Amino acid sequence: MQAPKPLTKPTKQRKMLYDAPAHVRHRLLAAHLSKGLRASHEIKSLAVRSGDTVRVMRGDHRGVEGKVTRVDLAKYRVYVEGLTREKVDGTTVFLPVHPSKVVITRLNLDDKWRKKILERKKERRKKPEKAVEKPEARPVEKPKEVAEVEEAVEEKPARKEKAPRKRITRTERKAPAKKVSEKTKPEARVTEKEEKPRPKRRTRRSPRKTAQKTEEEGQ
Repeated sequence: MQAPKPLTKPTKQRKMLYDAPAHVRHRLLAAHLSKGLRASHEIKSLAVRSGDTVRVMRGDHRGVEGKVTRVDLAKYRVYVEGLTREKVDGTTVFLPVHPSKVVITRLNLDDKWRKKILERKKERRKKPEKAVEKPEARPVEKPKEVAEVEEAVEEKPARKEKAPRKRITRTERKAPAKKVSEKTKPEARVTEKEEKPRPKRRTRRSPRKTAQKTEEEGQ
């Protein structure tokens, strides 16, 4: 059976408490046992019942100890002897306490079914987990054909492993240097340039004005 998912929304949690059946409500009314009861019965918590002696551990009435007179499954509250208050008209009323705020100091074992519950819980905690024994693996006899094939495979020489290629970085990816022939060596080029002087550039001059044009311009 698949375990139910825990409720995370407060609205759904309230609805679950409101719609819970009686057997679930009984479990939710559990309280912790005192150190002495925990050592003797070897359990941590148990559902509170009328007749149990409890001690209040939190709240304004901390330290009050008494017997449980009534358990309210509808409101998830417990009523303890000695934990009362006076009303305006003078009557005394029991104060409700949530079971999470009390510790059980003495159990009411008048019910034989409750004794069986304690024994069952005690056995569960003591029951060791049995280790699953694995069957011994027997050697499987292979047929002759399979054995011959395996021998043939083992006789084949192992292939030589190729050396891994070196990764070339960007800096190493440079163009290969051009081979300089003896004719075009840098020394020879320098001598040729020194021997052959550079030709001088001729600048274009504007054409001279003729005498006729100058006379016409003068007139």
